Amino acid sequence: AMDPEKKEAIKKDLIKFRNGKDYYKKVGKPWKRGYLLFGPPGTGKSTMISAMANFLDYDVYDLELTTVKDNSELKKLMLETKGKSIFVIEDIDCSLNLTGQRKKKEEDDEDEVDEQEKKEAEKKLMRERGEKESKVTLSGLLNAIDGLWSACSGEKIIVFTTNFVDNLDPALIRRGR
Repeated sequence: AMDPEKKEAIKKDLIKFRNGKDYYKKVGKPWKRGYLLFGPPGTGKSTMISAMANFLDYDVYDLELTTVKDNSELKKLMLETKGKSIFVIEDIDCSLNLTGQRKKKEEDDEDEVDEQEKKEAEKKLMRERGEKESKVTLSGLLNAIDGLWSACSGEKIIVFTTNFVDNLDPALIRRGR
């Protein structure tokens, strides 16, 4: 069960967001909010998303990034969705190869070679199955959720989930995202 104080803080934040249309218009910010839910499997991440949607009476869109063709299609999907929506990208660390796009300096060359071999094997398997590789990039995802266009459609919440928050690119988890 969730800590009652944490639960109340999230509810207050959701109410503030839902009632914030005039505030967002006044300050010139896109009317959107982002959450990162993380923890081991079975800790209630998906349940929390359902509770948020029920509490706000918002629609939920489960965005499977591996099925999105490219950055343009991602942007189009998000633009064409009405307000009062929650976009969910579950297991963001597994959805695409977004986590390793900015290599950490301390990685050694051997790890990089192993990772590259793994990626190539995954691509080959996808080709054999007739699947197309998604061309969504970290930059494309960040632009879709934060870019200039995000001011065009409001009252949207974006939720990322992960079991391994330490595997995420710092750009995905910075405050305000």
